[in-house]
Amino acid sequence: MAARKAISKKARFEVFKRDSFTCQYCGSTPPAVVLEVDHILAVASGGENDSDNLVTSCFNCNRGKSATPLTSVPESLAARAARVEEAESQLKAYYKILQSKKDRLYEEAWDIAEILSPGCSEKGFNTANRMSIERFLQRLDYYEVGEAMDIAICKYPSNQHRAFKYFCGICWRKIKGTDNGQS
Repeated sequence: MAARKAISKKARFEVFKRDSFTCQYCGSTPPAVVLEVDHILAVASGGENDSDNLVTSCFNCNRGKSATPLTSVPESLAARAARVEEAESQLKAYYKILQSKKDRLYEEAWDIAEILSPGCSEKGFNTANRMSIERFLQRLDYYEVGEAMDIAICKYPSNQHRAFKYFCGICWRKIKGTDNGQS
């Protein structure tokens, strides 16, 4: 059996810091648990005190593991950093796509609003109505929404308020699947 060498307080703190003061087995954190430094490869099996062989463990997990070897070693700090960096990169790309979609819906909503009220992008348009158009564009094809506005304008050419309400009714019927071509 290998002789156990003491782990310095500085080395313990560095391991805790690297592991975010979290038990790498169960995820517990202080003050709910007391943290210890555990050897991944037990000292009894020849494990040493190098940082790649040390991991943060709570008292219960460390005692439960004892000298039992792990079948899966916790990922190294470098591997974890690379995984987190990749996740962040993917998240930024996802947010960029969402922003692009939001921008597209905003522009398309103005296009549809212009059918109802030509020149409204310069002189103003009811924000709630524009947002309603955006919501319809999230659920229906751009051309379906445009067609619904065209139909509404033809039905109520001199009353924008009634035309918009009729437009909303057409869109809701399309969404619910009850539009049978009689708009």
